[in-house]
Amino acid sequence: MKQKMAGKLYGVGVGPGDWEYLTLKAVRIIEECDVIAAPGKIPEQTTAYQIAQGACPFLSEKEVVGIDSPMTKDKKVWKTSHDLGVKRLAELLEENKKIAFLTLGDPTIYSTYMYLHQDLKEMGYETEIISGVPSFCAAAAAVQMSIGERKEEIHIIPASYDVREALKLKGMKIFMKMGSQFSVLKELLKKRKQQVTAVERCTMEGEKHYYGTEELPDAASYYTLVFVREGEEV
Repeated sequence: MKQKMAGKLYGVGVGPGDWEYLTLKAVRIIEECDVIAAPGKIPEQTTAYQIAQGACPFLSEKEVVGIDSPMTKDKKVWKTSHDLGVKRLAELLEENKKIAFLTLGDPTIYSTYMYLHQDLKEMGYETEIISGVPSFCAAAAAVQMSIGERKEEIHIIPASYDVREALKLKGMKIFMKMGSQFSVLKELLKKRKQQVTAVERCTMEGEKHYYGTEELPDAASYYTLVFVREGEEV
């Protein structure tokens, strides 16, 4: 499809939490853009915006737009919100504006931004993705462990996936954004001989590490990752 003569949309990964994880390229792109977009009705209150603000003190001088992305299983509600987001971003692009859409971690990993990106790209608008540090990489670094060793497989598992089926997979399993599924995962892990490490609120205030199934809390926040590797706990 021929590209439109309009602005440009950037999906910018801001990393896992600590603003020092923003890349130099991310900071430059944010500075060059006319508009800052973030997922939420009040963008200034979103985690992604607050992270970027630490590395980009000029952020408050920019035009800021909130793109509501409700976490819902209702397809009609999601589609209505999504279409409004696409429409708003398209309007800004037609004004020849450069937009930096801020996303936690990396835009390509379980990010609602990518649905907007794909639609706008198909509509002919110029787009680019600025990679960020994924939360699971930062979490592995925080507990000083490798994610993949030798021929080991790596599986990244969201809350929507069946936990029981996931635990049958070989190699390293990384459970993300488990929410209400966390307690189910903990109970299943109690019955298995596997190495378990978890990181909560990685690089954020209140970061916690858990080593072994017995250390896992009964409930965990949205920002909790659990690493499960085959073998006896050590």
